[in-house]
Amino acid sequence: LVAGKDAYLRAETGTGKTLAYLLPLFTRIDSAQAATQVVIVAPTHELAIQIHRQSCELALNAACAIRSVLLIGGTSTDRQIDKLKVKPHVVVGSPGRIVELIERRKLKMAHIRAVVIDEADRLLNDEILNWIQKIVSAAPAGRQLIFASATIEQQTRRVLETLAPDVVMLRGGTAAVNERIEHLYLICEDRDKPDVLRKLLHAFDVPRSIVFVHRNDVAEEVASKLTHHKLAVADLNAELSKMDRKRAMDGIRGRAIRIMIASDLAARGLNIPDVTHIFNLDVPTMSKAYLHRVGRTARAGAKGTAVSLVTETEARLIRRYEQDLGISLQCIRVLNGESTSSRSR
Repeated sequence: LVAGKDAYLRAETGTGKTLAYLLPLFTRIDSAQAATQVVIVAPTHELAIQIHRQSCELALNAACAIRSVLLIGGTSTDRQIDKLKVKPHVVVGSPGRIVELIERRKLKMAHIRAVVIDEADRLLNDEILNWIQKIVSAAPAGRQLIFASATIEQQTRRVLETLAPDVVMLRGGTAAVNERIEHLYLICEDRDKPDVLRKLLHAFDVPRSIVFVHRNDVAEEVASKLTHHKLAVADLNAELSKMDRKRAMDGIRGRAIRIMIASDLAARGLNIPDVTHIFNLDVPTMSKAYLHRVGRTARAGAKGTAVSLVTETEARLIRRYEQDLGISLQCIRVLNGESTSSRSR
């Protein structure tokens, strides 16, 4: 990366991919030059905010005069344009807002040295690819392209052939899934899942957890039910306002909230400290989605637990996870408020 080569950084979640690209990029930024030199694109506002904070903290702790600006939707465009007038060295943001400011000629791309596509397998798909191509095309021909993700999809590989034909594939670690995660599952009726989840939260005496669901309305419904039982919970879904999402994130980071209900997209790439448990209330059909979800726990050397609630029909997905990811899931049940293991099916 220091040499300026295009690269795809692939490593399990929680291993430090953000710093892995920020550190070499900072060595290549000319802080004396009043121009934007690095653009970092993230799929969600929360991840963009997280990367921006890390960039600011790195500049502060390294005592280097590198300025970073956050560009995301849901906030004042005029205010962001004002911030761009001070010529930040790094901009971090969502693809839609970045493209908007490029097309309005408010974000100058003439001096860009590197473009980073974080959570690449999410951003290089058909829905968002057009925006990514516009951002890359707006940068000078000699710019560096850096991609980061825990996984790589076939669609991503096809895009890389055109976007970065000489990309260097870098793999960190040997295990696809963090080996410090304990994988469990419980079989129950679909209608019983919220109540079973509540019992599991008590049985495990969970300090901090993320509960994954597929739909926004389910996130709201489950959050309401858990709140009724006096549990400190918040939901993070795409239909919430920016301020509501920020309150939810601040709540769980500040420990006022113990349980976050989230969708895959909302929690993609997030680093929420000290998450001890991941609960899959709605189980993912793809093994790679399971990998991304459970990667929210056992970060930075800690241990974690992932629990999937499955119906008899969904139980076949457990075998898929085991085969695709090389892991073992233990079947459990809850009796008298305590979790016990039972024979795996």
